[in-house]
Amino acid sequence: MAVHLAFEAGTLVLRDWPGEQAAPPGFVWDDRVAVHRARASAYADIVTQLTRGGIAYVDDARAYSELPVEFSVIREPRPFQVEALAAWRKARGRGVVVLPTGAGKSHVALLAIADRRRSTLVVAPTLDLVRQWASLLAATFGCEVGLLGGGEHSILPLTVSTYDSAYLHMDRIGNRFGLLVFDEAHHLPSESYALSAWASLAPFRLGLTATPSRADGKEALLDELVGPIVYEKHITEMSGQYLAEYRTERLSIELSAEERQAYQAARDTYLGFARSQGLRLGSPRGFRDFMLRGSRSEAGRRAIEAYRLQRALALSAAGKLRVLEHLLHVHRQDRTLVFTEDNRTAYEISRRFLIPVITHQTKLRERAAILDGLAAGQYGAVVTSKVLNEGVDVPTASVAVVLSGNGSVMEHVQRLGRILRKQEGKQAVLYELVSAQTSETSTSERRREHVAYKRRSGYA
Repeated sequence: MAVHLAFEAGTLVLRDWPGEQAAPPGFVWDDRVAVHRARASAYADIVTQLTRGGIAYVDDARAYSELPVEFSVIREPRPFQVEALAAWRKARGRGVVVLPTGAGKSHVALLAIADRRRSTLVVAPTLDLVRQWASLLAATFGCEVGLLGGGEHSILPLTVSTYDSAYLHMDRIGNRFGLLVFDEAHHLPSESYALSAWASLAPFRLGLTATPSRADGKEALLDELVGPIVYEKHITEMSGQYLAEYRTERLSIELSAEERQAYQAARDTYLGFARSQGLRLGSPRGFRDFMLRGSRSEAGRRAIEAYRLQRALALSAAGKLRVLEHLLHVHRQDRTLVFTEDNRTAYEISRRFLIPVITHQTKLRERAAILDGLAAGQYGAVVTSKVLNEGVDVPTASVAVVLSGNGSVMEHVQRLGRILRKQEGKQAVLYELVSAQTSETSTSERRREHVAYKRRSGYA
């Protein structure tokens, strides 16, 4: 008698298993409905175990099929893209490919889709990227592409989804795709998004990212969700040949006397309260505990306000805006991206220098029009908070000015990547403006802990 596999609510169900035998690893007994149940992601391993064990089974779980695609537009892959595909295939079609922004990670995915020829779901973090992927897939394979997210819900053999929508719907569609492609795969290990990977049967999985590391250290979970890192190249290995030549410059900006006095007074208040509470701000829970205790008293609320003031003084010092004005003038013939940590500063720069601003509040159509204007030379610069950190293709941009940011290595490398798309004669430069003798100095040191920043000046 054959056992039966089924897909139910994002899980794999095993029925009619002989009672005298232990169920395959990964299954647990579900008393509610008297079946063995496992994560859907265990599908490939379990089918392999049943086959090797000579156990007859009926597969009612799998609903994905062969994907009848051919390249409508053929682009010769670069040698490293061929190497990446070969490494992924050697890992049985599971794993993460780490390549710098602008190197052509998406083409590796196209090669993988054509190689596996299985119904494919591409998952991306933003609606901008979903639209870009849908356009790329339709142009490459000459077929209709389904969309999931942003008000769209069409499921086709080749579909693109946001991470949010994949998480919401995978319990119902997780058996319809044989290949999952996770763009910007460092997003996947978050608590909710990881569920979308576990709720899918897909035996083949490809993660794409320029920076797999996460602040919470959960990047190790990618091995289980997608597969191990199978191929990796850094910016320094590819600049010149596949990416634009670049240099990075860190400019130290002195606070004015008034700013320095206000900064120190606010910092003393903030740190004094933390010490009085016995808080260790450098510990994993330190800042959260500071905010929690600070909300409980008048002294604590003054400390929170002081923290915000000293931070604002460091992030948007008047001297930074003067240096930015100079850099915009020096690079008036170039396309420039200005990055800030917060929306308030982004809008202030937009008003002061009369350049377009893109934040999370900017509608998709307006955002596309601004980026098109930058590419066409209608605008010489665009300022943004965090929206352009990842995923948006800005090939004409050659200058980045980081006015402020957090301590994330990932964010800093992504910002550099925005200006590295190779074009004839292009030499990119990233300026990092740091307020001297403030907490921003240590923040800068943390976010520069990447091979791409080992050379601080001169073309890398």
